[in-house]
Amino acid sequence: MLNQTMDHAKINTIERHILDEQQSHPEATGILTSLLYDIALAGKVIASQTTRGGLVEILGKTGTTNIQGEEVMKLDELADRMIYRLNDHTGRLAVMASEEQEDILPVSPRYPVGKYVLLYDPLDGSSNIDYNVSIGTIFAIYKRTSTSGPGILADCLQRGRNLIAAGYLVYGASTMLVYTSGMGVHGFTLDPIVGEFLLTHPNIRIPEKPKYYSVNQGYEKFWSEGIRRFTKYLQGDEPDFQGQYCKGLSMRYIGSMVADFHRNLLGGGVFFYPADNKDPNFPHGKLRLCYEGAPLAFIVEQAGGTSSNGNQNLLDIQPESLHQRTPMFIGSRDLVEKAEEFIHTYDSRE
Repeated sequence: MLNQTMDHAKINTIERHILDEQQSHPEATGILTSLLYDIALAGKVIASQTTRGGLVEILGKTGTTNIQGEEVMKLDELADRMIYRLNDHTGRLAVMASEEQEDILPVSPRYPVGKYVLLYDPLDGSSNIDYNVSIGTIFAIYKRTSTSGPGILADCLQRGRNLIAAGYLVYGASTMLVYTSGMGVHGFTLDPIVGEFLLTHPNIRIPEKPKYYSVNQGYEKFWSEGIRRFTKYLQGDEPDFQGQYCKGLSMRYIGSMVADFHRNLLGGGVFFYPADNKDPNFPHGKLRLCYEGAPLAFIVEQAGGTSSNGNQNLLDIQPESLHQRTPMFIGSRDLVEKAEEFIHTYDSRE
C-alpha cells in the first residue's frame, strides 16, 4: 500500500521541475536549468548559515560599509561571496553584479564565458539578522546583449522586460525559493532532512481580494499628499475617485522587503516604498531597481499583479546605473493602479 501511495504521489524537486519546464523549449540547451539549480544550491548554503548564525559567530557587523552606504553584516558578506563563487567558473555567465559591490563582477579569464547575466541582492533585509527576523536573497537573470568576450556594464543595465528568469529565497521558519522563467510562478520549500527544495506552491496567483498593505509609516511625514491619501484609502478612510471605499486592509510591515513581498504575493495586497520627497537621503526612493524592483516586478506580473514607480511599470524603466534607486508600488493590480491614480491627481499639483 505504501509503495502504491508513493507511486501516485509525485514528489517534485526543484531540479525535476526546472527540467520539466525545459522540455517546453525544444531549443533549450540546459544551461539556464543548471544556472537556476546553482542558485538553489547557494540558497541551501546560505540557509544553513542563517539557521546556525548565533552558533558560528557570523552575526553582527563586519565594520565596513557597502556601496549603498550601509553597514555590512557578516552574513551579507558570506552570502555575497557564496553566490559569486558558485557561479564564476561554470561557463554559464558573461558577467555578474551584486547589490553589495560597486562595479560589475566580470568572469575570471581563467574560466569560459557564457551567455547569461546574473544580478543579485545576496541578503535583503540584513539589518534584521541580529533580531532573528526573516531575510532573503533576490536574483535576476538576463541574456547578454554584447556579442563576445567578457560581459560589460551594458549587459547588466537592461529593462526588466528582458528578464529570462527571476526569483527570491526567504530564510525564515522554513526556507522557500520562489521563481519564474516566464511560465508562471512556483514556490519550493527546503526539506532540511533530505536537503532538497520540494514543490509546495505550484502556479502561484496573487489573490483577487487583497488582505494587506505594507509600508513603513514611520516615514509618513516625508510623503507627498497623493501617497498619504492613498494610504488612507487602503485603511478605508478615503474614497477613490469613483466614490468607492476600500474595505480596510490590515497593515503588515516586517522591514525585510522579500518577506513583506512574499506575504502579499500569497495573501494579496500591496507593498510600497515611495520617494521621500523631503528626505535628502532618498529623494528618488530607497530600493534598487536592478536588484529588487525589476526581478520582483517580473515575478508579480507572472502571478497576475503589477508594479509601478508611481508613474510607469518598473519593467519598462531603462536603468542608467547599477545602483539606481526607485520608488516602488508592487502587488495586487488594482491597488497599484489606485496608487498611480492618487499620485497623478494630487502630486501633480505640488
